[in-house]
Formats: sequence, C-alpha cells, structure tokens
Amino acid sequence: MPIHKGWLPREGFSAEPIFSLLNKTALNPAVLLPILLATRLTKKGEDLSVVHPLAFSRLKTLFFFGLAKWLSSQLSEGVVNNWTTDTYDWPNEIAVVTGGAGGIGGHVVRLLAERGVAVVVLDIQPMTFEAGPKVHHYKCDLTSAANLSEVAAKIRAEVGDPTILVNNAGVARGKSILDTSEWDLKFTFDVNCFAHYYTVHEFLPAMICKNHGMVVTIASFAAWLTVPNMVDYGCSKAAAFSFHEGLTAELKTRYNAPKVRTVVVNQGYTKTALFTGYHNEQPFMLPALEPESVADAIATQIFSGKSGQIITPTLGWTLRWLRGLPQWYSYRLRSKAQNIMSNFRGRQVIQDVDKHYADREKVETEEGTVLVPEQK
Repeated sequence: MPIHKGWLPREGFSAEPIFSLLNKTALNPAVLLPILLATRLTKKGEDLSVVHPLAFSRLKTLFFFGLAKWLSSQLSEGVVNNWTTDTYDWPNEIAVVTGGAGGIGGHVVRLLAERGVAVVVLDIQPMTFEAGPKVHHYKCDLTSAANLSEVAAKIRAEVGDPTILVNNAGVARGKSILDTSEWDLKFTFDVNCFAHYYTVHEFLPAMICKNHGMVVTIASFAAWLTVPNMVDYGCSKAAAFSFHEGLTAELKTRYNAPKVRTVVVNQGYTKTALFTGYHNEQPFMLPALEPESVADAIATQIFSGKSGQIITPTLGWTLRWLRGLPQWYSYRLRSKAQNIMSNFRGRQVIQDVDKHYADREKVETEEGTVLVPEQK
C-alpha cells in the first residue's frame, strides 16, 4: 500500500486538487519568477507588460505573496526543528502506534512497515489486517498507566527502545453535554489525552538520551472548533493539541533534546467506524477524508524526519484564524461552521472497544486501576 501520488486524491474531485494546483502554479515563486524576468529581459515580454498593465500588476502581487508564503514556511520549518537536522535509518527505527489495529492507525502501521520500520501496535483490539514480520501487536489498556507500564517494559525487552511514537488512539461518544455521564467523560479524556502522558512517560526518556526520535500527536479540527454532541471530544482534542505544544517547548527548554521531533495532526471528518452516521454537508470544500489519505500525510511527515503540522483538508487552515478575529465576526463564522459540522448524532459505534469497556467504570485501588461493573 504505497503512499498515494496521484493528482486526483482518493476522495475524488473537490477543492483539494484545486488548492494544490494553485500552490504549485499561481502561488509558486519558482514558476512566476521566470515570467517576471521575461517581462524585463525580453522585448516581447516588456511589450506585453505595457499592453496589459493590470495583468502584470496582479502577476507581481501573486509573486510577492507566494515568495512571502515560501519564506514564511522555510522560517517556520527552521524554528520548529530548532535549526537542527537529524538522520533516520528506517530499518533500524522502532515505532509505536497506539490504536494501530485498524483505521488510520492501521494504515500508518502498514506504511511504516513497508519502509522497513519495526512497528509496535498498542491496542485493546486484535489486528484487523494481516501484519508483516516487523509488526508486533501488544494488547494494552491505554487508560491504565499501570498496564501500559507493564506492556512498555515488555516492548523494551523484546523489541527495543522506540524512536517514533504515534499517539493515534481516539474515541468519540457522540452525546450532548447533559447526556454525557461521568464514565463517558473520563473514558474520552483517558484515551484522547491522558494516554499521551502515559506513553510519553514510558518512551520519551530514551529518545531524550539519544537526542533522536519523534512524537506524533493526532488532534483534530475539533481542537479548534467544538460542535454539538461532541463537546467532550472537542475538549479532549484541544487538550491533546496543548500537550503537543507543551511537549515541543519542554524538549528544547527542559530536556535539551532539540532533535527530538514533534508532529501534530489536525484532520477533518474521516471515514472511520468512529464517526459512522456523520453526514457531510460540504463535500466539495471540506471533503470527507479516506483513512488512507490521513495515514499518507502522517507517514510522509514522519519520513521527512522533521517536526511539523498536518492540516487536512486544506480549508482547515481557516479554522486556526477564527479565535484571532473580532468576536462579533468570529462568532458568526463559528456558528456557521458548527452548523455544517454538527451532523454527528447520538452515540455511534465504538465496536470492539465498547465490548471491552461496556457498562464498566474505573476505580482506583491500592493495587492500581481496575475495571469493575458499573452499578445500575
């Protein structure tokens, strides 16, 4: 399952290939510079610029805008990577992917394995696809720090110290605030946020010692825009996004590990079992993503060996700006976006995860965290 390289994405024709084409042409200074030089260095080009002054003016505007965009991206890349470079030897790297038994995580596992990376899957569910010899599955309750610590010790002993950590596991209950129980709330935060702390506690120290590694945080558009029936989910994803920002800062200022990379993924609605029942009202501007497309973006960023942020679909960039706009304007835009994205109704499928956790609540005991039947 190689990374998709076609001009038309898996989702079909939408705004995405149009945005991509604009970035590669009209907003690409490398494409526009020869045209501008031709208007100054050739007689025909100069004549055309005089005859069509408006077109020439707009061409210059596009060039300088594209140049500023390119320079900004280069500066951002340098800053988030602490102006350092690092080399990854993929056959000798070890990756941990939480929730990698299927869905987006499963596709990430396959892409990493195809590159020769040894991959460890941490999931409460069994594998839903045939894994290769370099893929190792460990059943793990990510909501339990004690269980994760036990499993992590086995991983270090049997596979080695991971150099890549993909915190991919996530859950969504799909309930309104008043319908959300204490168990729903704790379960959502345990998987979507607290598990990030637990996995980093186990695997980050070795990365820091080597000053080499990468932590990938799967957030969501929900980190920026909370919609009805998914408030607990949005809160947990906003927390995961903040975790990524704090981890990035601490790696530089507290742990002196500038080469340990951090990646955050803000993806829109993706066609996974987690969101069965969602209806997309803007399929052209905000196409529903295939899990493989999100996995391709994650794997591509990992294989770059650099820190960064993945935002897909492209229009998701506008959600970052909402909080910076005047409240009277941002509130109207947010309300419109919330109406578009609020089609997730009721409690949807958690499938095998719910089979494990259904009608159970967590209680703390002296021996650690255990699961007992919920009292009705």
